[in-house]
Amino acid sequence: MQNKRIVVALGHSALGKTFPEQKEAVKNAAAAIADLVEAKYEIVITHSNGPQVGMIHSAMTEYSRLEPTNTVAPMSICSAMSQGYIGYDLQNEIRTELLNRGIFKPVSTLITQVRVDPFDTAFSYPSKRIGRYMTQEEAKKETAKGNHVVEVEGKGYQRIIAAPRPMNIYEIDAIKALMDAGQIVIAAGGGGIPVLQQGTRLKGASAVIEKDATSACLANELDADTLLLLTGVEKVALHFGTPQETPLDSMTVEEATNYIAQNEFPADSMLPKVEAAVSFASGTEKHKAIITSIDTALAGIQGKTGTVITC
Repeated sequence: MQNKRIVVALGHSALGKTFPEQKEAVKNAAAAIADLVEAKYEIVITHSNGPQVGMIHSAMTEYSRLEPTNTVAPMSICSAMSQGYIGYDLQNEIRTELLNRGIFKPVSTLITQVRVDPFDTAFSYPSKRIGRYMTQEEAKKETAKGNHVVEVEGKGYQRIIAAPRPMNIYEIDAIKALMDAGQIVIAAGGGGIPVLQQGTRLKGASAVIEKDATSACLANELDADTLLLLTGVEKVALHFGTPQETPLDSMTVEEATNYIAQNEFPADSMLPKVEAAVSFASGTEKHKAIITSIDTALAGIQGKTGTVITC
């Protein structure tokens, strides 16, 4: 029987916020992935890059100030850098964990580009804060360049960029080829690099894509059996953080959609995961999405815990 194919989406808790934190955090992620490999699943891994891409953007901006002949790196370059260095840590730790268990299985990181619609309304309403905090004078210069900025109380000003929806993944055939060759693939890190197609050329967009949305897109294009969204809690809960908190074992797409309409899930944490789960599970009865913690990844896949979203 063919092994089941799953897309595993690692959240911020799997990576940490600094270089040392990431080195330690990926060891835990590697153990969770190795558990799934031992259970004979075919695996594609996606991951967040929020703190990391921000650090890179800030560093490259500061470098351009110190070396005026070097222009500020565009967001597409910063995203590619984050995919590379996060993938480097992940693939090495996963390889080590597998070898320690007596398993040889290649792990590859693929720099991934994702097509977005140039007419996506997100470009008119940028919402994602990125990079260092600026003074009012620096913010005015950014605005003069055509960039968007927002004031952050007590900290200064920060640039904001669009978060368009993913349409399709350009490297999907390469991902499939690597999987067919028996490899674990790390792809679409940070939601992938958003690009605009201009004839035969792909141009990086000044934007970021929500990682969970791209994870659902990738799972659909691979026709995966399961989208496993790993986060910091074991189950999705209603009324989270209140005395009325109610963990959910399962949700139908209709129920999840109604909860979203009722603003049950925080926009900066659980909402993107539930939306991604709905997007994937809506496709066919074969698809299911599971939201659980990284420490209960295998138990979630086995139906022992987590929140399962189905059509």
